[in-house]
Amino acid sequence: MTFECAARHQSYSTAAQELCMSQAAVSQQMRQLEQALNTKLFIRKAKQMLLSQQGEILFDSSKKALGIINQGICQIYQEDIAGELTVTSTQAFTSLWLMPRLQSFAKLHPNIQIRFLPSAGFEDFKQSQIDLAIRFGTQIKENTPKNLICEYFGEAFVYPICSAELAKGQNLALPNDLLSTWLVTLEKPGAYDWGTWFKSVNVTGYDQHKQWTKVNSTDTALTAVLNGHGVTLAAPYLCKPQLDSGELVIPFNFPHPATVKRYMVYDQNSTRLTRLKVFMEWLKEEM
Repeated sequence: MTFECAARHQSYSTAAQELCMSQAAVSQQMRQLEQALNTKLFIRKAKQMLLSQQGEILFDSSKKALGIINQGICQIYQEDIAGELTVTSTQAFTSLWLMPRLQSFAKLHPNIQIRFLPSAGFEDFKQSQIDLAIRFGTQIKENTPKNLICEYFGEAFVYPICSAELAKGQNLALPNDLLSTWLVTLEKPGAYDWGTWFKSVNVTGYDQHKQWTKVNSTDTALTAVLNGHGVTLAAPYLCKPQLDSGELVIPFNFPHPATVKRYMVYDQNSTRLTRLKVFMEWLKEEM
């Protein structure tokens, strides 16, 4: 188990944190294992402990073995529906979509306590004790570890969104008119960038635009535009109440070429699977 953890993280210190051991104890166990096998399993490179060819072979076998053991344990023992679930997703989805609906889930299942970890990254399930990751994007399946289930549950288009007041004041009649106002973008927009959108609607000159506001999450971007500052790109379900009320509008009904695909990532051998399925079914119904 110590070897599998160290190999998975390629770090003795990170493995020590997960296993609640000292780094020295992990290092000693790895030296003893290498001596017993009379082979080098790790190769140090800067702060990383990379696997040797023999280490890769042992890591692959240890993952399969631990997977079989975990599967057996889960067949023997399953937690009740009542209890805690740790869910991670983006800050925007957590604050704008999940939190407003949390009370409806709590009324249906008062014995399930949800612990949220807002993050856009691909966290280690074991280290962070995560039960479910709700992920969005175009490369989620490719970036999901093979030992986890990556279940698709729909997708949505991304549109330009701004306040009704700004749309009227700036007289946004054509996509090119957006170049006369502030554009709000993520620091790392990924597939959902303004450049691709402008190309899709045949607008040129956007690369010379000077009025940019960069933020680190979509909820921050939507807060800015809700208060009259510029236009951002977002999936409408994140701000449906404001769109329904007319506070926010979609000035141009031209979606971004890249759709936001939704996935639920989880461990099918989780001892909390019964509880997890309840939450996932509710999530799919709400979306």
